[in-house]
Amino acid sequence: MRSLWPHGGLWRHGDFLRLWTGETISQFGSQISQLAIPFTAILVLDATAFEVAALTTVEFLPFIIFTLPAGVWVDRMRRRPILIAGDVVRALLLGSIPIAYVLDALTLGQLFVVGFLFGICTVFFDVAYQSYLPALIEREDLIDGNSKLQLTASVASVSGPPMAAALMAAIGAANAILADCASFVASTVFMVSMRHREEPPKPEPGQKHPKMWPQVKEGLNWVVRHPWLRPIAMCTGTSNFFSTLSNAILILYMARTLGLSKFEIAFVYVASPVGSMLAGLTTNRVSRRIGVGPTILATISVSSIAGLMYPLAPQSFPLPLLMVGGALFGFGAIAYNITQVSLRQAITPERLQGRMNAAMRWVVWGRSRSARCSAAVSRPGSACAPRSGWVGSGTRSRSFPLPSAPS
Repeated sequence: MRSLWPHGGLWRHGDFLRLWTGETISQFGSQISQLAIPFTAILVLDATAFEVAALTTVEFLPFIIFTLPAGVWVDRMRRRPILIAGDVVRALLLGSIPIAYVLDALTLGQLFVVGFLFGICTVFFDVAYQSYLPALIEREDLIDGNSKLQLTASVASVSGPPMAAALMAAIGAANAILADCASFVASTVFMVSMRHREEPPKPEPGQKHPKMWPQVKEGLNWVVRHPWLRPIAMCTGTSNFFSTLSNAILILYMARTLGLSKFEIAFVYVASPVGSMLAGLTTNRVSRRIGVGPTILATISVSSIAGLMYPLAPQSFPLPLLMVGGALFGFGAIAYNITQVSLRQAITPERLQGRMNAAMRWVVWGRSRSARCSAAVSRPGSACAPRSGWVGSGTRSRSFPLPSAPS
């Protein structure tokens, strides 16, 4: 009898399948906490709008403060133990919230502490995760591996929020966080069961006790001086800045300027993840057919052109153009990310993987935060709103200086 399981490639790579399965479960769990924690602050602790915004800021601070040092530590240690420790600690941190709630001891201060420590663990996990994949699978399989990981992340982004809302309605926001705890436990079990064993990183010659800052600088220099990594960092950071700026005002622009209903706005937001899932299914085949460099250029161009559809949507009937733009942007942005991340991983030496990924993520996350601050000055419904749409969407078309991209 013929097996229904796919043949060849990473479908026969047991350790990758364990990593993928654990991360998929964790992605769904994280969708629950992203809603449940702020709802716990609002519904259980009567947090104000300022306090909820401050909680979001505290959760984000570790990404700015600890990302570059995390890259150094990831390069000094084996990566899989970092991943396991990150999942275990995050499960314990989140588990403290429903326990405190049951004991009637939950405070806003605890949510701030949990959010900050959770952010630190996520920083180390994310940097180690991207740095571990090139050691786990062959370099020629990186696009396929990243495509599979991104596919399930996109599915989680679509189905996770409704699932989280249903769970919170059934058992309450604080108790729903237990589901994310369980997802981290499941991810830990899958990673512990992996058979792949890393070699301990060897100290560099003449650096028996290396210092932190020189190693941070080495990672930054590797990115800044590399003929491919530097333009990728510029492209990704600039595109992320303007995408975040556009997204921060998009819902208000659609509601107040275009007059869309809640139902119509929901349709627009569904279109982007659909495009993202399509990217996860097709990017590997596209890159094999036309090459890595042309794929990077083509996909960032698609996302830039798609962004222009938001301000071009006619007020008389904007929904079709907004949905097409959302789907194309979701496809282009995710296909670009899959391909450029795979290229970065393939061309970077093993000893610099952590610092390279940390430098890249630090640039991207830093620009995301500054974009959110910039969006605060744009008020949809005023004269600046359409201009903000053009700036947020159109300026991405200038953000891909990749003339020497590999073919």
